[in-house]
Amino acid sequence: MKDYKCTVCSYIYRPERGDRINDIPKGTSFDELPENWKCPRCNQPKMAFVEKE
Repeated sequence: MKDYKCTVCSYIYRPERGDRINDIPKGTSFDELPENWKCPRCNQPKMAFVEKE
């Protein structure tokens, strides 16, 4: 699974860690995140993220 980076605050979403702030379990891929999921650091929507190289 690939990591994704917020273009606003540089937060990295790592599927192997999930997002405990938003109750996203470990192992959840970025594509599996709910459409209304937002960056836990700056509250930006999924569309503000890009695949990390």
